[in-house]
Amino acid sequence: MNIAVYPGSFDPITNGHLDIIERASKIFDKVIVACAINPSKKPLFTIEEKMDLIKEATKNIPNVEVSSFSGLLVDFCKEHEAKVAIKGLRALTDFEYEFQMALMNKRLAEDVETMFLMTRAEHSFISSSTVKDLVLFNASPEGLVPPCVIEPLKNKIAEKRKASNGQ
Repeated sequence: MNIAVYPGSFDPITNGHLDIIERASKIFDKVIVACAINPSKKPLFTIEEKMDLIKEATKNIPNVEVSSFSGLLVDFCKEHEAKVAIKGLRALTDFEYEFQMALMNKRLAEDVETMFLMTRAEHSFISSSTVKDLVLFNASPEGLVPPCVIEPLKNKIAEKRKASNGQ
């Protein structure tokens, strides 16, 4: 079986992420969307919430599985018998960082390849951070995130706003 891993923080999943997942699902027998647990970051959503949103957003793509991981991506790939790590790119600045990571991963695991997929042009400006900022300032995330993300995102931002106001 030809298995690929698409890692990320997905806080929250965006239409850019979904574009990469959909296209990768046509190339590989199985795509594991791997939600990274990074203790140095302060995510808006819990790992469970992010995984639930990804599952809902990808429910119509039969060969997609959702998981989480902490530690090295190459170890996760080996554990799941994946020979490819998919990295989505929006711009040249993404490539510089991801290229360095791909070289390090290759050094750590010679048998795990990195595949770069460019997101479609209409999604190239979307990032999870930008989407969260828009909602924080009362702009609609419609068209930027899957429909199942909109209300949970608005609710999380409202909770964050209340907490920062001491309510």
